[in-house]
Amino acid sequence: MDIRQLRYFVAIVGQGSFSRAAAHLHVAQPALSLHVRNMEADLGTPLLFRTPKGVVPTEAGEILLRHARTILDQFTIAEEEIRGHSSEPSGEVRLGLPGTISENLSVALIIALHKRHPAIRLRIAEAMSGFVLDWMRTAQIDLAVVYREITDQGLATVHLLDEELVFFAPADVGSVPGLDALPLPPVGGNLPLAALSSVPLVLPGEAHGLRELINQEACAAGVCLQVGIEVDAYSNIKQLVVTGFGCSVLPLNAIRSEIDQGLVRFWRISAPSIRRSVHLASSVERPATNATAAVHALVQEVLREKVQTGGWLGATLPSPDKAAVTDPVQGVKASPIR
Repeated sequence: MDIRQLRYFVAIVGQGSFSRAAAHLHVAQPALSLHVRNMEADLGTPLLFRTPKGVVPTEAGEILLRHARTILDQFTIAEEEIRGHSSEPSGEVRLGLPGTISENLSVALIIALHKRHPAIRLRIAEAMSGFVLDWMRTAQIDLAVVYREITDQGLATVHLLDEELVFFAPADVGSVPGLDALPLPPVGGNLPLAALSSVPLVLPGEAHGLRELINQEACAAGVCLQVGIEVDAYSNIKQLVVTGFGCSVLPLNAIRSEIDQGLVRFWRISAPSIRRSVHLASSVERPATNATAAVHALVQEVLREKVQTGGWLGATLPSPDKAAVTDPVQGVKASPIR
């Protein structure tokens, strides 16, 4: 095998078909097919499985794909170092974001990157935090922002911020059974977690990271929640609450628009309060390019500014002791987020 064949193979898997890969690479489709047949003959095993919807890697193909991506990344790094390590960072960086974080980060990050490092091409992929983490584990992305610290071997995280979860209800509290019977404090005041047990809730499904966190806190506090509707999309949760189908628990920043429009009322959860952490993940097994290191630093800077200027409602920065961790991208002690 040679580097060209590895590039072809990664492109075929990424595009999902020989024809799309051929168009993407500007290579004749028969030539691509021949390269794959030669690779399969050399390795003595099928690498791709043809389906009516396209091609997918076999188990052996998955192994080759993982190593091919690492080898191609290392070639990119070698080329960059040869051209001069101190040159302006350039190249493509793949960043995975949960949708709720992307709404708050993507535009500001792209603008900052265009001003600071115009030669970097940023590709942002959105999905639920669990899927983003899977992409990171399989080297489909270079960096990931996720809602928890990662303990996987080969990955490291930097603690970016913590955000507050709040209880919220429709503006007409009488539209939700049991809600008007609660001794509700003024809007924005503290409401014990135990009080949530007496009203129907609209929450994400059991597999959702936010639901898992809420369940853990409720279980630890001995509180049994009444979950009437399960739906993962925040937009649907908010619409169901606004129309009176129940109440919910979401990050304060996620409902700021509904609060400003007077569609919902919210209360801070106490005894205990519920907060979740946001982390930036990177690989310690694959050397980072200058471009990846630049995006890694800029994500931290943009989010820090968001929190400090009130652009991320309900978020706080971690203490310096918690923020100072070994930064695998820079290879030195990371600067605390201040």
